[in-house]
Amino acid sequence: MSNHETKYIFITGGVLSSLGKGIAAASISTLLKNVGFKVSILKADPYINVDPGTMSPLEHGEVFVTDDGAETDLDLGHYERFLDENLTQANNFTTGRVYSSVIEKERRGDYLGKTIQVIPHIVDEIANRIKEAGKGKDILIVEIGGTVGDIEGLPFLEAIRSLRSELGRGRAMNIHLTLVPFIKAAGELKTKPTQHSVQELRRIGITPDMLICRSEYPLPKELKNKLAFSCGVERNSVIECLDATTIYQVPLNFLKENILTPISETLGLGELTPHMDEWDVLVKRVIAPRDELMIAFVGKYLDLKESYKSLTESLIHAGAHLNAKVKIRWVDSEVIEEKGCDDILSDVDGILVAGGFGERGVVGKMAAIRYAREHQIPYLGICLGMQLAMIEFARNVLHLEDANSAEFNPTCQNPIIYLIDSFIDASGQKQLRTVRSPLGGTMRLGGYECQTKEGSLLRNVYEGASVIRERHRHRYEANPVYREAFEKAGLVVSGESDGLIEAVELKGHPWFLGVQFHPEFTSRLTNPNKTVRAFAKAALAQRQTNG
Repeated sequence: MSNHETKYIFITGGVLSSLGKGIAAASISTLLKNVGFKVSILKADPYINVDPGTMSPLEHGEVFVTDDGAETDLDLGHYERFLDENLTQANNFTTGRVYSSVIEKERRGDYLGKTIQVIPHIVDEIANRIKEAGKGKDILIVEIGGTVGDIEGLPFLEAIRSLRSELGRGRAMNIHLTLVPFIKAAGELKTKPTQHSVQELRRIGITPDMLICRSEYPLPKELKNKLAFSCGVERNSVIECLDATTIYQVPLNFLKENILTPISETLGLGELTPHMDEWDVLVKRVIAPRDELMIAFVGKYLDLKESYKSLTESLIHAGAHLNAKVKIRWVDSEVIEEKGCDDILSDVDGILVAGGFGERGVVGKMAAIRYAREHQIPYLGICLGMQLAMIEFARNVLHLEDANSAEFNPTCQNPIIYLIDSFIDASGQKQLRTVRSPLGGTMRLGGYECQTKEGSLLRNVYEGASVIRERHRHRYEANPVYREAFEKAGLVVSGESDGLIEAVELKGHPWFLGVQFHPEFTSRLTNPNKTVRAFAKAALAQRQTNG
């Protein structure tokens, strides 16, 4: 298809949040990509934050980072994991970003003195961003965040309504994801919430072409017919979406529901036959693997597992390729501080300390790291997990009692981790940051190249590559002043990026690696991240050795 023939699928959600619009969007895109189309996805979020970068993980879940350094909604992580493609900051925008852009244009005089209003200026800005993201693609899938009826979502819905009119027949379709609840007291599934949600959509000028119905129970044929009749969609456009054993099963479930037929009919795509054989094999391994292993996941945002979504998914990807189930034992680092490590970590096959911010729980994390180091248990430290491995080593091996991070104690005598004044960002621009810099946008974000040390575990993990590229999201760096002392004692720097320490590993240990980057951000079901996969493989070997 040529550029001007980009087709659009708009996905909205009704009844309540957390029904899985992101998974539905990613699943449809996976099927269309495996047909052979050039597909991309866009997430439009109605909240006013410019990006999720300063939002608490407990509030919003994980902040996903793209290769070009954008802090985005966690749904972009799902998109990349399903599509196995890098997305950019153009694939996610918020109300805050839209209003900021419009206000900047108004201040510059771009609107020639006109009164700035939601319609047309805000709506046009949203529509233009959608069209920009669709350039060069056969199909762009657009997920509108929030739930139909939310006041903050109205400009986004108006934008896709007007876009559909502009694009014309065969260029756009609307898919509405909704809930068909089972009422236990009545003993039946209820369609009324879906009917009301569709009525709300119609009230603002959008008629859905397809319903994706989330339900705990299969939808009888009569109920599908009732939904089709009452909501004005074709019978084959009512798609059942049951709870799945794994999210990666959803594209296969959609295929069984014949979802591509109505999509093809609406958009004029012809006969669609996706090649899903490899996907099917990996999903079968996720559901019924041959082996299993246990990883202790040591963190502090454990009340909301979405805080670590990319990391937990990357372990699933690694397990699928190893034909093993990676079981996670969630370990609150503050519980380790109270009870010690022996009862909690003695039977695990690997220990993982993930990224995070703030001092709470770091003593427990360092106790877990020391346990992995001294008991020869495979260890992976990510971001803060690498930094704490260095601090733990400095305190307990180098005997620098005041060793710390400047993040926790800005006046410590031995700042193993410190705040550098300037660095070159992913786009090649010089950035300055201090302890007084605003939190938003002052981190090292996005993809950076890392030089691996010859003969190192890191180079072996990346199959001999001398230069690798991984993504970052951090503010503090490892202090090179202590490098010589570390290496003399056995903690070797095995990865560097323009003089910055990117990876450390422990000599004489079966598998001990700390990385400053976030390997989970580049892991996909069909292409697992090499660091995470190697860690899981080492843990599996530990399991098999110990019987």
